[in-house]
Amino acid sequence: MSFAKIFTRSVVGLHAPSVLVEVHLSQGMPSLTIVGLPEAAVRESKDRVRSALINSDYDFPSRRLTINLAPADLPKDGSRLDLPIAMGILAASGQVDESALDGFEFVGELALNGDLRPVSGALSVARAVKATGRTLILPKENAAEAARVAGVKVIGADSLTAVCRHLDVVSGVSNNQADLIALSESVSTTAQTSYKLDLSDVKGQYHARRALEIAAAGGHSMLFKGSPGSGKTLMASRLPSILPPLTDDEALEVASIYSVAGIAYEFGVRPYRQCHHTMSAIALSGGGSRPKPGEISLAHKGVLFLDELPEFDRKTLEVMRQPIESNEIVISRANAQVTYPAEFQLIAAMNPCPCGYHGDPSNRCRCKPDQVRRYQDKISGPLLDRIDLHIHVPAMPLEDLQNAPQGESSDVVRERVIGARNFALRRQGKANNELSPSEIDTHIPLGATEKQLFTTAQSRLNLSARSYHRVLRVARTIADLSGAERVGTSHLAEALSYR
Repeated sequence: MSFAKIFTRSVVGLHAPSVLVEVHLSQGMPSLTIVGLPEAAVRESKDRVRSALINSDYDFPSRRLTINLAPADLPKDGSRLDLPIAMGILAASGQVDESALDGFEFVGELALNGDLRPVSGALSVARAVKATGRTLILPKENAAEAARVAGVKVIGADSLTAVCRHLDVVSGVSNNQADLIALSESVSTTAQTSYKLDLSDVKGQYHARRALEIAAAGGHSMLFKGSPGSGKTLMASRLPSILPPLTDDEALEVASIYSVAGIAYEFGVRPYRQCHHTMSAIALSGGGSRPKPGEISLAHKGVLFLDELPEFDRKTLEVMRQPIESNEIVISRANAQVTYPAEFQLIAAMNPCPCGYHGDPSNRCRCKPDQVRRYQDKISGPLLDRIDLHIHVPAMPLEDLQNAPQGESSDVVRERVIGARNFALRRQGKANNELSPSEIDTHIPLGATEKQLFTTAQSRLNLSARSYHRVLRVARTIADLSGAERVGTSHLAEALSYR
């Protein structure tokens, strides 16, 4: 047999399109040519595969080898195609029974000695293979991750030799079974709900704690403004602990993002990403020659915390305007366009001025009025307009902090948050922050008194149309927390106080 076909996968964003590796042996000067839009890592695979075959005691054909990666218009990157290319060469040269390859897909990087090394994107590959009914063979280190997708049979191998021995058993050539990990589904797909940080660590700050609960219940964004040491970062880090647990589908989607990025992830835990103000726009949004997820995608279904907000480069902050509205980020490159999900809760914190003590009764501010204005003007109006809750966090005197009682635990607050979210889901099928303007008119009707209050507040606060809708969403969340069917004046007044 001088021709063989092997099924494998490329990874584009969170998708794993099918790739067919076609290998043809022909007469001519010994050579190896790879066609089908391979990128650098794939072109380099010829040397890795040659060494891996020889060091695994297989023959590398002394003939003309042509390898086609179909479809030809799909860019192929990464070293995950090493294993399928090697299997294609072995099948085309008759060293492995080609019929044994039916029903399998192969993914994995080869070391020069034939060992299999882990690859990124294994979870995305497994989710795509599920629809085909084939068995996925990949490196052992990726097996447990891929097997989290229910209904996919996964086989983990540590070397090229182990894969070939398994195929020999399948074809009946040998009874010598290799040492493989065979998994049909994950040992656990249950979302984790245990967090090391607890909201009870926050003493006092009842107004800010209340706003944090509202943000969790409705999925709203927040901006904490206060002097240094007032607890802004402390409270932001506790938000994941009061959010509802991830569903299995949500956990798989988040894990897929981390798999593509090649970053370890504790399955089922809501992400919490804290960004330093020196971060570039590319690091925040994602990108590179091979587009990787940025911080806003790594925070998907979790919390993105931007501390010292005015210290960020303005261009970096403007990157978030579109994802906040659309819950996704599109990264365009010359050869591909990749879309990553970016449904995160934005929590930002800032000092009121460069020295941090403007308006603090216990510390004297050293800044001039124009310095305060310039500092606060670093954040654009359109970005501030997209933040739902604006919270002043005053510094607590030491005596009040020492005498403050223990606050409610995250478990207690989370139960109220889950109750409010379920209340909203029964009414409209989604969280309040996801309501469109037309859905707001349907699900948040206002009475005459509420309309009059809103009209007065709108003229005094100079609210934009976007702010108008955001206030209504927050008011609806406040009503849900109290179990009210309709938004009343008290709910609306509290929502307006956060602008």
